[in-house]
Amino acid sequence: MIHRMQPAAAPLPLPLEGITVVAVEQAVSAPFATRQLADLGARVIKVERIDGGDFARGYDTAAAGLASHFVWCNRGKESIALDLKDPRGLAVVRRLIADADVFVQNLAHGAAARLGLDAAALCTAHPRLVAVDISGYGATGPYARKRAYDMLVQCEAGLVSVTGTPEQPVKAGVPAADIAAAMYAFSGVLAALLRRGTTGRGGPVEVSMLEALAEWMGHPLHHTMHGGTPPERTGVAHAVIAPYDAYPTADGGRVLLSVQNDREWRRLAEQVVGRPELGSDEAFATNAARVVNRERTDALVGGALAGLTADEAVARLESAGIACARLRHVRDVAEHPQLAARERWREVGSPVGPLRALLPPIALPGGETARMGAVPALGEHTVALLRAVGMTDEEIAALCRDGVAGVAA
Repeated sequence: MIHRMQPAAAPLPLPLEGITVVAVEQAVSAPFATRQLADLGARVIKVERIDGGDFARGYDTAAAGLASHFVWCNRGKESIALDLKDPRGLAVVRRLIADADVFVQNLAHGAAARLGLDAAALCTAHPRLVAVDISGYGATGPYARKRAYDMLVQCEAGLVSVTGTPEQPVKAGVPAADIAAAMYAFSGVLAALLRRGTTGRGGPVEVSMLEALAEWMGHPLHHTMHGGTPPERTGVAHAVIAPYDAYPTADGGRVLLSVQNDREWRRLAEQVVGRPELGSDEAFATNAARVVNRERTDALVGGALAGLTADEAVARLESAGIACARLRHVRDVAEHPQLAARERWREVGSPVGPLRALLPPIALPGGETARMGAVPALGEHTVALLRAVGMTDEEIAALCRDGVAGVAA
């Protein structure tokens, strides 16, 4: 019998190939949302100021001379530099939007409306367009005009009040409010495009940083509303579970473990602490008792791990079936063995050469699941995009000469 070789299946297209996004964006919330769209295959045209562009470009120079925030949020995009206060620059954006599927903006309150680029106006003019307004606090209400930056919204949403130690509240170490808004904007665009596929109409999408982060406050918010007691700040410990904390090891590391039920506690007491009688001791036998006696519980667990290296502690905990993790530093994450084993790192182009970047966490069948495009220079695609909307070289030169359009240095 002759077995014929089956031809290899052709790679599937990325889900958003053929979708064009125009974004008047800055900082993190909108750029991180549109980067997700670019990763999934959309063409993303980033409209930037001619005098420095997206101000996140100037946050730092940590990424080989580029700003780390900008590198993180803006790969795979085309950059056009325009002065939107000049009618000619605004006219270019309108021509780009006329051929787009999605428009995203996170300008200061009222700025998009003054330019005629708010979602409601654009969707009236272009019924198939999905237009997204991202703001700090929403378009209405007493906070609508309030300036909103990530840490300020973290405070207003209560995140800072439940983060930190009993003595000191602290902000999250990542821009949680920006990321929350970005991910709801991303999912909102996908939902609106799906609906457009059946109705033929796009429509406005509104996302506020406060409302996005308030949703993420689900457990402490519901615990307080329905139980009446705000959760205490407990560092890396858990407010209502013990033991659930990070403990020092003999080599200077820290290992976090979590006991989720009393069966696990009995295994921990016998196989790690070496005191099986603690499994039935009234002071420790239930989670409620261990929380009441948290200091004694932590002392017992900490004493057992203090004489072990981090590797030894993890091995012993895993052998006992206890959930655990190393308390890693950021540099450790860049070399994390699990990310390396799963081949999650790629290189993306940039004006300063290739840079490491993580694949997005959405995995789809059909080969490479993300288009890891280059980080653009400011105005890198200005000329090509102006030609694409029908401008002659003479018209482009005039816009550049008059400071209405900017090109990459």
